[in-house]
Amino acid sequence: MRYSILTTPIGPLLLAASSAGLAQVRLPTRGTPAPPEPGWRQDPMALAEPERQLRAWFAGERRSFELPLDPRGTPFQRAVWDLLAEIPWGQTTTYGDLARQLGKPGSARAVGAANGANPLPIVLPCHRVIGRDGSLTGFGGGLDAKRWLLTHEGHRFPQQAALFEG
Repeated sequence: MRYSILTTPIGPLLLAASSAGLAQVRLPTRGTPAPPEPGWRQDPMALAEPERQLRAWFAGERRSFELPLDPRGTPFQRAVWDLLAEIPWGQTTTYGDLARQLGKPGSARAVGAANGANPLPIVLPCHRVIGRDGSLTGFGGGLDAKRWLLTHEGHRFPQQAALFEG
């Protein structure tokens, strides 16, 4: 696996690619980049296109990604991740809605677990999945990062709307 570190507004992201495509985007912990696995080789040139597209996304110049991807997971996880890829920029959905789309309406918690195991956050936009009541729910990079990502996409939170109402 080859990797690079990309500086972003939510902190340094570790990007990792296999020969088949982008395999991981690891979110930082308290501003510190995730460490690479033993045996991984730093190779920014191999990650030049994912870096370019992510920079454009963070700059608001891109709303989706066109990259070969290589996320590794169970068939159920991959089905959830495929649905994540379909959530448009600036929109949100819930775990229950994703479970219904899968034809498994009682599996919202399993969908949440698959969402949490997403190896490609931002690219497969798990930050766009929120609680049934509209609340922010867990996110590997922390709720502040999730709030930043959603705000970047134009999402207004009820407390933000109250600030602008007379």
